[in-house]
Amino acid sequence: MYSKYFGLARKPFALEPDPNIIYMSDAYKEAIAVLRYGFLDRRGFVLLTGEIGTGKTTMLRLLFQTLPKSVQVCFISNPLLSGDDFYYYLASEYNLAEYSGSKAKFLKNFEVFLGSCLKKGEQVLLVIDEAHLLSYELFEEIRLLANQKFQVLSIFLVGQPELQEKLRDPRLTALRQRIGLKFHLEPFPEKETGYYIKLRLLRSGAQRLDIFNDEAVALIYRASKGVPRVINQICDQALLTGFAANQHCIDAGIITECVKELDYNGIEVEPPAPVKRPLMARIKEWLHN
Repeated sequence: MYSKYFGLARKPFALEPDPNIIYMSDAYKEAIAVLRYGFLDRRGFVLLTGEIGTGKTTMLRLLFQTLPKSVQVCFISNPLLSGDDFYYYLASEYNLAEYSGSKAKFLKNFEVFLGSCLKKGEQVLLVIDEAHLLSYELFEEIRLLANQKFQVLSIFLVGQPELQEKLRDPRLTALRQRIGLKFHLEPFPEKETGYYIKLRLLRSGAQRLDIFNDEAVALIYRASKGVPRVINQICDQALLTGFAANQHCIDAGIITECVKELDYNGIEVEPPAPVKRPLMARIKEWLHN
């Protein structure tokens, strides 16, 4: 509703991951390089961690777009699976014979599949997102899956920082010792937070990049701690607030109000003067037009 008001072609701070609007921070570039190296060099297990909302899933989707078509990819976004569900999903994604409940039969089919990929010069990639939610039993199944004699399979374990803590459990020692590369994705520093906001505005058709003034950007960084998803939430709410208040420049007062509304406690500033924002009236006006 506020896009036209700020001269935008679309909402710049949608919460859904969009690999077409990615700010390639130094941390992102390094993470992509580590993942690609781990895959191309066939390092087996690769571990990627990052706080909630740092863009791990978005980065994975970007990586998938850059992989050659010869790569056989299976992406598991919900790891809360039983062993049977796990094998059924793998069989479906890799176009194997439908899983019938026999793990021995599946593993034999999987071995044949890997051998075929080796002959054709193809590689196989298994990516498990939210891997910190995996059960210890499924971790072991994944480790055993990697014991195939054909070295064409790479496995990415992606999750929140507690994944590293979970892997320290003695029950996962054998898997932990198989991890060839690790990378932790950090949030944006303050300077890159400003670049990120301007990039999303630009990619959304903005004619002016000073919609958020410097004081607003500084407060956004302090409240979000540089986490992209939180930046998006604050900026989206701020644009809605600015639209309602008929204010074309987002300043520190609006950001402070939005942070309180969103219940983030990252900043401490003097309470701003009340912002008159007849939101319902503006919404009705927008709907009418």
